[in-house]
Amino acid sequence: MTDRQKAEAMINIMKPEPHRVLKIVRQTRAEYTFRVEWPGVTRDGQFFMLSLPREGEAPISISGRGPGYVEFTIRKVGRLTEGVFGLEEGGLLYMRGPYGSHWPVEKLENENLIVVTSGTGLAPVRTSLMHFIEHPEARREVYLIAGFKDRHSTLFDEDREMFSQHFHTVYPLSREKEKLPGYETGRVTSFLKDIPDEVVSTANYIITGAPAVIASVTEEFLGRGAAPEKIWVSFERRMQCAVGKCGHCKMNGVYVCLEGPVFNFTQAREMFD
Repeated sequence: MTDRQKAEAMINIMKPEPHRVLKIVRQTRAEYTFRVEWPGVTRDGQFFMLSLPREGEAPISISGRGPGYVEFTIRKVGRLTEGVFGLEEGGLLYMRGPYGSHWPVEKLENENLIVVTSGTGLAPVRTSLMHFIEHPEARREVYLIAGFKDRHSTLFDEDREMFSQHFHTVYPLSREKEKLPGYETGRVTSFLKDIPDEVVSTANYIITGAPAVIASVTEEFLGRGAAPEKIWVSFERRMQCAVGKCGHCKMNGVYVCLEGPVFNFTQAREMFD
């Protein structure tokens, strides 16, 4: 073994490194987007393990990226996120990654695309949607149904306005009784029928959200002629180590942190639990 190989073997793959917070954007009362210094390469749909000393560690999907940075849209739900929300611009957030599989953007180009998200499920597909904004020559018809609970839980308001200028968009609010400007009332599943059959039968799909939402949406589209091999989903799963050691994310023999979180539905349909 060479000296270089010995040095590489001694690298602690579980050790996070500090990165500076460049910008913090409040999305809702419970969700902020953190722009963090990052010089490396990432792919749409991947995730990092984020941490703070003595506060813990959690997997967070990439919600944006640019030259020298990545973004994470984080919901305040526990001790770690309480600590992260206490950071200010210029503070240090600890990271390791990126990990996991990614959306096959190249396969989605020049074909119809249907994207259905629920709640924070819009975050891990945001970069792919931006790709088709920035590369109109690579897209055909894009249908986006992005659902939220109510007017206080909507994410990426400016981005969604831009998406509406270029895509066919519906933004349902499941807990609002009255229709608000720019939104519909109901669940995302209520608006699947509005997508033309000729689009459903030929489109590629990206579907995110809770497993029950993914199952309902895919069942609807499959019943209308969607091809399983053209459907891509992302499983939100407790990924504690991200390197296939702890087994917390294992589903039917598959380590989500290694083979996912993005799966083709031909594999994912055997993994619901």
